[in-house]
Amino acid sequence: MAKNATQYVCSECGWNGVKWYGRCPECGAWGTIEEFHEARPAAASRTAAPGRTSRTKASSAVMTGSAAAKPITEISTDSVKRIPTGFDEFDRVLGGGIVPGSVVLVAGEPGIGKSTLLLETAGNVARNHPKKSVLYISGEESQAQVRMRASRINAMEGNLLLAATTDLATVLGLIEQEKPSLAIVDSAQTIVSQDVDGISGGSTQVREVASALIDTAKTLDIPVMLVGHVTKDGSIAGPRTLEHLVDVVCQFEGDSQTALRLLHAAKNRFGPTDEVGCFDMSGDGIEEVSDPSGLFLSTEDAPVEGTCVTFTLDGHRSLPIEVQALVTKSVLPTPRRNTNGIDSNRLAMLSAVLYRHGRVNLLANDLYVSTIAGGLAKEPACDLAIVAALASAATSKPIARTTCAMGEISLTGQVRPVPQLSHRLNEAARLGFTRAVVPTHRGRRGIKAVKGLEIVEVSSLRNALDALGVSKGR
Repeated sequence: MAKNATQYVCSECGWNGVKWYGRCPECGAWGTIEEFHEARPAAASRTAAPGRTSRTKASSAVMTGSAAAKPITEISTDSVKRIPTGFDEFDRVLGGGIVPGSVVLVAGEPGIGKSTLLLETAGNVARNHPKKSVLYISGEESQAQVRMRASRINAMEGNLLLAATTDLATVLGLIEQEKPSLAIVDSAQTIVSQDVDGISGGSTQVREVASALIDTAKTLDIPVMLVGHVTKDGSIAGPRTLEHLVDVVCQFEGDSQTALRLLHAAKNRFGPTDEVGCFDMSGDGIEEVSDPSGLFLSTEDAPVEGTCVTFTLDGHRSLPIEVQALVTKSVLPTPRRNTNGIDSNRLAMLSAVLYRHGRVNLLANDLYVSTIAGGLAKEPACDLAIVAALASAATSKPIARTTCAMGEISLTGQVRPVPQLSHRLNEAARLGFTRAVVPTHRGRRGIKAVKGLEIVEVSSLRNALDALGVSKGR
């Protein structure tokens, strides 16, 4: 019988030792040291599950020929071909597709659409590779439940194999037996290893499950995609070592009240981490949105008071965000400051700057500021558009629909430069905007002209309000 080795592991940083501490010696977190029992296999391999070879034997068979060190210049990558997911937006985030032998962790809040996205991805891969199988392992739903969702989102393929189990040995046995072109495990927190103690989803179990799946993926050169749960604060459940072990960590985000979903890469060993994929959740599944520019703009053609458009950056993408403001007379001792998609503390600061340097007194008014379709205007570059919308609502002077504003506002009333301004201006011109109010460029070359777009440079809040036509005297 294998002898159990007792260790103590920190669930935050992954520190391990032979003695328990109330405070982690590595990261200093309190109450994160947990007892970890790891079964050490003997010289012989582990007992193999029915229908599969031993994980240790398979690993040693492959590693025997690759154990020798080689010069890096002699290692060829010509045989490495990425696997398309069937979604151009997903491939963009991954850096061009799924790398064979990689482990991708997709995390998100409950009901955001993680399982739907990966099941539809499995159907796309199975459809594009009819001679190879795709394995989908569910630890949360039965085979019939997964089949019902697959029929709804048009992911019914004969070479898409479904399995419902929570046993790690069975999962590894299925992967080694079928040798699929892609394996999806939903989710990492529901799979349990019999070799270690702890409940499913605990630090020890998640660590063992992740290590075993990564070992199998690297040994057999099979890409594995994991679904990860998140905690109340939005971080991935389980030890932080889970994020260090996998190759790619993707965050699937979105507002449950809207259909828009955004996919970010928080970690990517094979591509950039500043890309974002846009998807639309519908009753027929997940649809990619290749051009999300019009999602955050209203369809009103006539100018309306209290609105202003700005451009924010999300990765390499520049997205237009329409800011809407409503100013009413307050009947309360403390006026309301309600926001949606905008930081409320930022609104309080901007209203004070607008009064001091813009001569628009809104301190005794109720202020309601919101964005369209769940867009976020929390970037400092959105300050000028927020102030412009407030001034437009207060003065009842609408801003032209073809005018946009970008700039950060300081406490002294200065309009400060924003990063990648040329990228934002090019996107504004592409969408038909004819005028842009931007900060004065302090470089030698100045702002590069954009065809069809009039660029108005301002250095102060007062000048910006004059350029937008929403200024007001005391």
